[in-house]
Amino acid sequence: MELQLVLCLPRDAETAHLTREVLDASLKVLGVDPQIRDDVNLALGEACANVIQHADSSDQYEVRVRTTDARCQVEVIDTGRGFDAVSLRRALADSTATAEHGRGLLIINAIAENLQIANRDHQGAIIRFEIPLKWQPGSPGDLLSHREATARGR
Repeated sequence: MELQLVLCLPRDAETAHLTREVLDASLKVLGVDPQIRDDVNLALGEACANVIQHADSSDQYEVRVRTTDARCQVEVIDTGRGFDAVSLRRALADSTATAEHGRGLLIINAIAENLQIANRDHQGAIIRFEIPLKWQPGSPGDLLSHREATARGR
């Protein structure tokens, strides 16, 4: 089973809420554990807020979500000017989170796996992370993932 969502949004604070709501509704229907949904929503909200706050030359951004049986991969891509890699490393190294900037990335790094932040050659930046999924027993996602695992085992 695989779910893919792509949202192309104006760089506006209201869009972060909309994006979280759309993704949360999708994960809820599939039966993702509520705590995992909260983690995904928190990380997604921080990534969107990062784009909205820092991609000042960009007028839009894109959110791509891909879920499989076991993982939710999120990418938040802006079309702005990118970021200063030295400042980013400094902010991420400040594990006390006292720096004015970078706390959102520290939050994402704490609750997600495989956090990647990269400039895209003259096309903005991308934040990518993954969160392992946990299904509620008997949910559609649980049943479909078991069905696929059984089919692969044949």
